[in-house]
Amino acid sequence: MKQNVGSTDKLVRTAVGAVAGAVSIATLAGAAPLPALTAPVLGVVALAMLATAATGTCGLYALFGVSTCPADGRASR
Repeated sequence: MKQNVGSTDKLVRTAVGAVAGAVSIATLAGAAPLPALTAPVLGVVALAMLATAATGTCGLYALFGVSTCPADGRASR
């Protein structure tokens, strides 16, 4: 698959993934007073965000024809 996630998008996805993962772990540990269903949902969100940031490819972006990569076609890593 062609890369379609730009550098700013990668930074945002990494930050969101890290926060979602931390809240998921806090919920599992009982430190965050959230419903039990929140932990696995946030865990999946964290994994998806971190995976798309690491690979530079987003399946939904590809499906809808969106790209946040620079216009010259060079992928940033």
